[in-house]
Order: sequence, then C-alpha cells, then structure tokens
Amino acid sequence: MALEDKILPAGLEADEHVGAAIKPRLEDGMLPCSAAVALAEELGCLPILVGQTSDILAIRLTRCQLGLFGYPGHSKGWAAAGVAELAVPAGLEQALAEDRDEQGNIGCHELWRLAERFGVSRIHVGYITDRLGIPIRRCKLGAF
Repeated sequence: MALEDKILPAGLEADEHVGAAIKPRLEDGMLPCSAAVALAEELGCLPILVGQTSDILAIRLTRCQLGLFGYPGHSKGWAAAGVAELAVPAGLEQALAEDRDEQGNIGCHELWRLAERFGVSRIHVGYITDRLGIPIRRCKLGAF
C-alpha cells in the first residue's frame, strides 16, 4: 500500500525518540526495511512503531527484505536480485502451505522464520511465495 493511501488511526502521534533515530538512517529520504528493523532492535521496540512513526513523518519505506516494494526500476525486488534462477530448497513449498492462515495468507514474520530455517535469503522466500500465488500480509513495519 502506498504511503499516501494509508489511513492512520486518529490521534496517532510520532514517537519523537524513534523519529529522531530514523533520520540518520534515511537513504535518499527513504528508510530501508533492513534499517527500520535494525532500529527497532536497537531501541527495543516493536518494528510497527518504527513503521508507524515513518508513516506519520511521511517517510517512505524502501527495499522490502521480501522484495515486495521499494526497488526503483523493478516492480519487485527479486527482479533486481536475480533470485528466480535459484533452486527451491526441498520442503520449503510444503512449509509455505502449512504456515498459511485461515484466509490463505502468510505474514512477514513467518516468511522470515522460513528463510532462516531453510538457509535462504528473505527475498528468495518472497519470490517463491509470490510465484506460488500465496498472498503476503502483515508486514512487521505495517507497510502492507
């Protein structure tokens, strides 16, 4: 979902401490997903707080670690990363099917866990998930 299309909860205010910590991590005025998640870990807060603060400050997130958005010149990050040629680890497709929720979706958290379990990059798991037609929902940062 594009930043301008988001509807934030009424009364939601930017966390000043998080906002101040975001600014030095910006690249071309945008916050990379990896920097946002690392910042949340450093501050000991949930990634959604960093994402919401970014939204309130009108700072776009970029370079999704699953490859879903933020790759200029490419609709998806895996086109830039060249993961389409990589082998699919045995058992990953089955694990993706098993980790889906009641609506058939899978979340960012589950995909990160599967990438670690199968020893592949997050963007590779994002590509495979998309190729299988599994909707990815529940971004850690609230981007989608």
